[in-house]
Amino acid sequence: MDVADLLVEALGRVGPVLRSAVRDLDRDGLTFRPDPGANSIAWLAWHAARGQDAQVADLAGVEQVWTARGWSQRFGLPFAAGATGYGQSTQDVALVDVPAELLLGYYDDVAAQTVAYLQRLEPGDLDRVVDESWDPPVTLGVRLVSVVDDDVQHAGQAAYVRGLWDRSR
Repeated sequence: MDVADLLVEALGRVGPVLRSAVRDLDRDGLTFRPDPGANSIAWLAWHAARGQDAQVADLAGVEQVWTARGWSQRFGLPFAAGATGYGQSTQDVALVDVPAELLLGYYDDVAAQTVAYLQRLEPGDLDRVVDESWDPPVTLGVRLVSVVDDDVQHAGQAAYVRGLWDRSR
């Protein structure tokens, strides 16, 4: 297995977990928060997709799916177009109130763009420095592992909150 296939496989695990967390939920389930400061399933799914979209688009040198394919308008969130959820307040989390189909459609579109990018990579590409503001500088390989890590964590958090929601019913 080459590195691109490995990364595709790793990120390919995120979609099914998010789909399972989001599927068949109505507004109450998607916006459920175990306590007032917790993240909702809707916010976690949106943030996972936004983080991946923003980082991979930057690496690939393409426009984010969020703006290029009209997802920003479809979601209609009151955030700047570049917002990814990083550093948002608990009040911002509450504003992500959209249907499951929209969340999953956006994630699927981001995943497709990500796979297309990953399939173009050569093994030597992963050593390219993509961010010199860190010590040591961040390589493409390290940044992609970070994307995988973030998405896996947020998908797992969404699955956990889904379990809490289901048991509360």
